[in-house]
Amino acid sequence: MRPQILFPLFAEVTSLKGVGTKVAPLIQKLAGPLVRDVLFLAPVGVITRRRTHAADAVEGEVGIFDVVVDRMIAPARPGVPLKVRASDETGFVHLIWFGGSPQHIDRQLPQGERRLVSGKVERFNGEVQIVHPDWIVPLDRGEEIPAVEPVYPATAGLTSRVVRKLALGALDAAPELDEWQDPAWLAKQRWPGWHAAIAALHRPTGEADLSPDAAPRQRLAYDELFAHQLALARRRRARQITPAPVIAPGAVSQALLTALPFTLTHAQARAVAEIRRDLASGEQMGRLLQGDVGSGKTAVAALALADAAGSGFQAALMAPTEILARQHYQRLAPMLEAAGAPTILLTGRDTPAERRERLAALASGEARVAIGTHALFQDAVRFDRLALAVIDEQHRFGVNERSRLQAKGDPRIGGVHLLTMSATPIPRTLELTQYGELEVSRLMEKPPGRTPISTAVLPLARIGEVAQRLKAAVESGAQAYWICPLVAESEVSDLAAAEERARDLRRILNIEVGLAHGQMPGAEREAVMADFSDGRLSVLVATTVVEVGVDVPNATIMVIEHADRFGLAQLHQLRGRVGRGAKSSACILLYGGQDGGLGETARERLETLRRSEDGFEIAEEDFRLRGGGDPLGLRQSGFPAYRFADPIRHRSLLLAAADDARLVLGRDPDLTGPRGEAIQVLEALFDWKTERGGLD
Repeated sequence: MRPQILFPLFAEVTSLKGVGTKVAPLIQKLAGPLVRDVLFLAPVGVITRRRTHAADAVEGEVGIFDVVVDRMIAPARPGVPLKVRASDETGFVHLIWFGGSPQHIDRQLPQGERRLVSGKVERFNGEVQIVHPDWIVPLDRGEEIPAVEPVYPATAGLTSRVVRKLALGALDAAPELDEWQDPAWLAKQRWPGWHAAIAALHRPTGEADLSPDAAPRQRLAYDELFAHQLALARRRRARQITPAPVIAPGAVSQALLTALPFTLTHAQARAVAEIRRDLASGEQMGRLLQGDVGSGKTAVAALALADAAGSGFQAALMAPTEILARQHYQRLAPMLEAAGAPTILLTGRDTPAERRERLAALASGEARVAIGTHALFQDAVRFDRLALAVIDEQHRFGVNERSRLQAKGDPRIGGVHLLTMSATPIPRTLELTQYGELEVSRLMEKPPGRTPISTAVLPLARIGEVAQRLKAAVESGAQAYWICPLVAESEVSDLAAAEERARDLRRILNIEVGLAHGQMPGAEREAVMADFSDGRLSVLVATTVVEVGVDVPNATIMVIEHADRFGLAQLHQLRGRVGRGAKSSACILLYGGQDGGLGETARERLETLRRSEDGFEIAEEDFRLRGGGDPLGLRQSGFPAYRFADPIRHRSLLLAAADDARLVLGRDPDLTGPRGEAIQVLEALFDWKTERGGLD
């Protein structure tokens, strides 16, 4: 239940003065539906004004002038601006409007009257002028012109100044709250209280007050990080106190291990040991298995599936696409079956007869392992003794989807263990922001036999040369991917179009070229990808639908057009589609448009990819180059959308917040002590369970 003291902040934005039917949808889109959302909308900069005279005006500064209105010079013809000449004791100031109403401006600036005017100073033919002044007020209202004015995000129909008034209204509604932070910590950091910090945000005294390093901003950032880490710590604690089936390795997993056509790497063996320790603990496991492309995550997961089956339970492996689920089934089912773990495949395209048979096998317990897509957590699916859920490419699923699969377990045998896997290495900072409730295992080495991928960075002007080299490679038996950022040709973009490129390559190579993109019917797209996988197609032109879920060991060439427009982590994933066998492989990154230009940040990103195949290093570099706004493009995948915190700039605060959250819940799990009650208000204030980009 939300504390009563916060009711004013959780009122609808329509409760703010000035928010009517026209403004409400605009401010809701810009900030959110609640007064709290407007309060948390931080300024993006400040305008600093100073009193000055015409003779002392500095071009580019924002000045406040005390002037007498001389006369209006109306435009002589369309397209000519309206001008008002005014003056002080040192010279003239010309006020300019493009398209202004003469009658309205005349009312604001009556001839012969004194006015205070403010705006950015420009000089034209030696004259001081202000185009579209920010402020025009009589002398007795001079206090209305702020010396320091915060600038807020704006949108069509909603100016920064209107947003500022609403933010100040939200600030007036903000109550004084009991302190939830440790007093000694606050004193050490020299931070203000919460209300003073939020007030400083909306009433800054200068640009420095909005810096991520300013004391008020750090205070707000730490509160936000602390609230988020509390939510994660609560989830971790809830999992740890949930009894779960005890799973131990046995004959099934030993038979599977013997059947594997390779020896586990040291990293794989370590991850298996960490997972088995969790499964045998009697507490519900929650673990993230991170591994670079080709690091062997599937083998680790297969042993966990075999452990569960060998212990008399059932296990499920859920993948985001049917083609990936089928690949897992084709690889794992024969080995699992031979080891004594009957395995089924469940997707959305099963025939009614197949579906009935497979659902019956799950419900009876005959099937020990189920591999499938979203079909696994549909209402009709019943497990007999589900004890382990493995989620591949976990960032493709929401928290609710993962929970629905876990909910298929039987409470009488305990909670379902969860193992999630990601082939997109995540910077350690982001691990803490999103996966603070999970244990993490990392596969930092690749199995032997993988050959390095040669990566070249070339201007798009050399595309013809690349096509000819591709022709020679295909004629010698190679298979290749050609990645384009768009599906069809666009009049407003110079980016490559997959459909057009496929036609070009068919003409140049004189062979059938496959085409796969997200707008195709799923069955048609997967049929094309299956033809490529089986070797019936030598070249596949695609969008990023092949980023995951396609494993073609014979594919040795990857061409990516407009590589400078892709995220670094995404490029690394695409490159990982080749180099999956023993043959040497190459990745060609084509950059630039008609001008062939490449920005400095894009150049750094492509150079990082050319230099390194280490996904963890690449992820850290991508995070550094992109900054904290939307690292790795993962906000759509559930990563937290912080209002005040920057995980890069505030990394030390994040680490401290994580430690403090664990310490607080360790001492006062139910938050019933004096500080605990104040912390409950903080949790309600940020409400991470419903925040956009929060914990679902």
